[in-house]
Amino acid sequence: MEPSTATGAATAAVETIMMIASDLDIVAARQQGRRYVLELGFSSPEATLIATAISELARNIVMYAKAGEIALRPLEHDGRSGILIIARDDGPGISEGSRAAIDAPAAGGMTLGLRAMKRLVDELEIESRAGQGTRVAVKKWKA
Repeated sequence: MEPSTATGAATAAVETIMMIASDLDIVAARQQGRRYVLELGFSSPEATLIATAISELARNIVMYAKAGEIALRPLEHDGRSGILIIARDDGPGISEGSRAAIDAPAAGGMTLGLRAMKRLVDELEIESRAGQGTRVAVKKWKA
């Protein structure tokens, strides 16, 4: 499935929504996300970190929920520029125990990728209920 923008135009000035349902979508989302943040003015090293976060979010969607979407949205706040990345799915959700494990030093499975992602981004927020899907929102601000 080809990633697409909400407006049909490939510009970083608007929200971009990418449908995720396969390994090919993971690769496409990573590539499109990197291009998007470079257009927003992020440096190449920052773009690589953001692309890695997008890839991890997309991988979790495919592995645990089978399908979902990732939205990219430019941010402006108090003179700072950044990006908001929202991953949504209708999968099995993340249990309270697994969410607590995200901060644990020796957790594995789904939480291992989310723990690693916390080091790549500035803010991470998870909303999930078992059996009702997951929404992960991350923010990264330009250095």
